[in-house]
Amino acid sequence: MLSADERIQPGRPGPLGAALCNGGVNFAVFSRNAVRVRLELFDSPKDAKASRSIDLEAAQNRTGDVWHVWIKGIQPGQLYAFRMDGPYAPSDGHRFNFNKLLLDPYAKAVTALSGWDFDPALGYDPAAPYGNVPSKTDDAGAMPKAVVVDDDFDWKDDAPPRHPLAQTVIYETHVRGATVHPSSGVAHPGTFRGLIEKIPYLKKLGVTAVELMPVHEFNDAQVTSALGKSLKNYWGYDPVVFMAPKASYSSQAAPGGQVREFKEMVAAFHQAGMEVILDVVFNHTAETDLLGATLTFRGMDNSIYYLLQEDKRLYKNFTGTGNTINANHPMVRRHIVESLRYWAQEMHVDGFRFDLGSILNRDTNGNLLSNSPLLDQISKDEVLKDVKLIAEPWDAAGAYQLGGLSTPRWSEWNDRFRDDVRRFWRGDEGMLGAFASRICGSADIFARGGKGPFNSINFISCHDGFTLNDLVSFDAKHNEANKQNNNDGSNENFSYNYGFEGTAADAGIEAVRKRQIKNFLLTLFIARGVPMLLGGDEFRRTQGGNNNAYCQDNATSWYDWGLLANSKEIFDFTCGMIAFRHNHPALNQPRFYTDADIQWFSFQGGLPDWNDPQEKRLACLVREEKGQALFLMFNAGFEGVDFNLPAIPSGTQWYRMIDTWMETQDFGITRKCCLDNAGHYHLNPRSSAILWAR
Repeated sequence: MLSADERIQPGRPGPLGAALCNGGVNFAVFSRNAVRVRLELFDSPKDAKASRSIDLEAAQNRTGDVWHVWIKGIQPGQLYAFRMDGPYAPSDGHRFNFNKLLLDPYAKAVTALSGWDFDPALGYDPAAPYGNVPSKTDDAGAMPKAVVVDDDFDWKDDAPPRHPLAQTVIYETHVRGATVHPSSGVAHPGTFRGLIEKIPYLKKLGVTAVELMPVHEFNDAQVTSALGKSLKNYWGYDPVVFMAPKASYSSQAAPGGQVREFKEMVAAFHQAGMEVILDVVFNHTAETDLLGATLTFRGMDNSIYYLLQEDKRLYKNFTGTGNTINANHPMVRRHIVESLRYWAQEMHVDGFRFDLGSILNRDTNGNLLSNSPLLDQISKDEVLKDVKLIAEPWDAAGAYQLGGLSTPRWSEWNDRFRDDVRRFWRGDEGMLGAFASRICGSADIFARGGKGPFNSINFISCHDGFTLNDLVSFDAKHNEANKQNNNDGSNENFSYNYGFEGTAADAGIEAVRKRQIKNFLLTLFIARGVPMLLGGDEFRRTQGGNNNAYCQDNATSWYDWGLLANSKEIFDFTCGMIAFRHNHPALNQPRFYTDADIQWFSFQGGLPDWNDPQEKRLACLVREEKGQALFLMFNAGFEGVDFNLPAIPSGTQWYRMIDTWMETQDFGITRKCCLDNAGHYHLNPRSSAILWAR
């Protein structure tokens, strides 16, 4: 029977997780197939023995599939975890093991996981084949614990900026990597607070949103490919739970301090007029395959939380990480939506980027759906109504849904923009039409699904692949430090080193590299759609040719802010292009161009020959209000050429705004560009330019 102690009551089945109420805490956890549940309270993170254990009995502490108990006097900061008993029958999909301490799936904070050894958390006897025999090892001393959190926070007059997509410029960055290098100059390196210290810099740059790589709690000691103790899980795409910000990203050591510091960071960004977007991973967890650890979901109800193969000992692996979340199971769907609601409502997050978003479009058998209940529910949820929704519209099992993932509510990472723009500026043949389509917002991809240009998240580089500097410095990837014989990472980078692999002392090579970087940046910021800049590209951050630095928690990935002093030309150009985009609304309208808006030209002044695979030069006239117009010229060829200029209304003149051949730009109207012959503009090889008729 339940303890007669009046401080312990049956509690209630909602909300799930640990909720402060009535002078105590209500604990509620879901498990359909468990037969016994124990709640354990701990005094310190490394305790192997609970200070108090409460057994939950089905007759009093179970409502439907939810187990619950209320305990008087529990305060914020209390450490806790669960044990679940039930069948250990892998062939039936069940992996309950009462010897294993389990994190609450709804935990809002977890004790620090740095250096966490998963071996004690194995739910099976490693000596037995296929994990068929349960482990008898109690792992409480090695397991992190969940933390009871008080969500109360004085947001003062915090107001989300709610920038429309038309005015959004995203800066993708890594919380730790952005400030952990000694050159960062911050007082709290590698933390949320350290990122606060970089807000003035980001404000000067002109971006309107930061997109943070995963901040959900993960084990940075876990490298999924088991490459060696010297490597770490740096990127963080292996979540342990979905609602807890990572403890090691906080400068506050007290349990739960990471929640307050995260909120302080969001409030600071909002005060500066910038939004915070989270890169979220709801497609798999750190528990990996059948030989992975039992940390939370597997021990809570394995057959419900994961997609299993016909042989239920095995996991369907659409993610490339060993397991796949059963995202469209009603209970799992509820958990994902409530996690998003928590980040939006309690943490004031402004948007989400969904890693391997096509996983959320698979049914409980793993088949792709034409209309995912989960994606539809997220898009229509009343709490999430105003947040930005961005999906990576593919997965690791071959699903590729660019332009067709769910409704127009969802924007999508446009890898076609990345590849086509890279190939055009590299000088590949037959890229004229594709390049023009990407500039215009990729109507060929998005219009058929009723979407517009701002459903396209445009990028040249992102965390996954070469940095912009490395794109113009390496012909091939150099991932030897990842200890996989350089077999990991993409081989299709569409990069070029311009005569030397890596850092070059040759002034000519350096000049063309800088020019190409500016060409890429110009293209990114004049294209319709939402531009996303990879953090550090504005000062030529390099990873030494590593295009898959997920396990490089070191100088390979960290931002070396010392590069900024030597890359002022690129930094100033980036700032100028972002401002130029904001100052010319014709470039960022929320609809596709019509023939009345834009006109295309060959460099001779006639219509382009779209079918000529050798042609690498193109121009377009973008009409603005009051008879003004922008003339954009692109020369990816190896020789300079004179572009014939179109006629403009009487009383207007051409002004050169930008020419990537030049070291400095006007971005204004101080220089007339037309010479006495006034009919053409000479554009040097591998250059782009923008003229303004006013």
